[in-house]
Amino acid sequence: MHDVIKKTAAAAPAKNPRYVALHRRFPTIAYLRKHARRHAPRFAFEYMDGGAGADTGIARNWAALDAVELVARYGVTTGLPPIDVELFGRHYSAPFGIAPMGGPSIVWPGADLVLAKAAQRARVPYVLGLAGGATIEQVADVAGDVFWFQLYRCAKNDHAIGFDLVRRADTAGVHVLMLTLDVPVRTTRTREVVVGLGGAGVFRPGPRMMWDIVTSPGWAWAMFKNGQPRFANIKHYAGANASLNDVIQFARNEMGGAFSWDEVAQYRDRWKGPLVVKGVLHPADAERAVKLGIDGIVVSNHGGRQIEALPAPIDCLPAVARAVGNHATVLMDSGIRSGTDVVRALALGASAAFAGKAFLWSLGALGAEGPGHVIDLLADETQAALGQIGAHAPAQARSVVIRHAAALQF
Repeated sequence: MHDVIKKTAAAAPAKNPRYVALHRRFPTIAYLRKHARRHAPRFAFEYMDGGAGADTGIARNWAALDAVELVARYGVTTGLPPIDVELFGRHYSAPFGIAPMGGPSIVWPGADLVLAKAAQRARVPYVLGLAGGATIEQVADVAGDVFWFQLYRCAKNDHAIGFDLVRRADTAGVHVLMLTLDVPVRTTRTREVVVGLGGAGVFRPGPRMMWDIVTSPGWAWAMFKNGQPRFANIKHYAGANASLNDVIQFARNEMGGAFSWDEVAQYRDRWKGPLVVKGVLHPADAERAVKLGIDGIVVSNHGGRQIEALPAPIDCLPAVARAVGNHATVLMDSGIRSGTDVVRALALGASAAFAGKAFLWSLGALGAEGPGHVIDLLADETQAALGQIGAHAPAQARSVVIRHAAALQF
């Protein structure tokens, strides 16, 4: 990479007036978070912003990313480099995507389809979470080119529901199936319990929650238009007349535990497309996945939302990437808040990075307009960061000199 590259500089695309206006008010994702805290219903903000325990896992993810230093080289490239990538045989416009999230419709009713449509317009990967508020079939109708699906373990009756979800995903044209490994037990998030979400297994809006809804007209209108937050794919199995609390209880009974490697192998046999496992931190687990024929590995600690004692994924990423080599595609999530964070992940061995909270904050701040703005911000920042360090394409980030003192040595 350090040889002089004779390459025509990419011209900066003209920005539409709405983007310019939004960028003036919200020039970074941090501004969206700040506005979401003031603008969204309190219960929605606590849900989108919180994690396990005292949120120290979230803070560790951010601090670890901030500690990664990239040594720029000059006289190498000029102008803005292209940032498009190929993942699992499909072309995307940028090396980042929207991570799977449970219950984004709590933050903004109808969020799953809003996210899917934004991803389709921008042509970046969108991963629908099993606990989301839109069905596989609904998302396939609006985001067929960029559609990935995430699955939790549903092992009752010999994985009857899990295998049926795989069938539906295949029929709908899902491109990538993602199995989440890192939720072996159910945990409680303190900030959600305090505002009336989670903990008791039922949804009972209290006076404070109702007041939050009444005083948040945008959120209330979105709920009137799209219906209350729900687990759409799980409701398919809970029964047509199941209430929201019935569906929650059904999901608690059906979903649970971490996939065993034998179970991962069964899903590998049933799913003929690209198969990814999410939640890997140890290189030995990555090697085991590769031996089973897994196509991709997401280095992740579930965004700090399950347990706060785990290391930051960025600190595990180099070891996992070395263990995997060219045998699978390495991805990363947990803590991505900027295009610079995306480039840090690329430099340490990921082919793409996925963001979750950034998109939730955008929904809380701007409603349906938010996700598109986050994609624009991440794209601009990723392109600028690559150009600044002397990389002429996302893959070239791996060639820069890096100071990463906290990288784990296994």
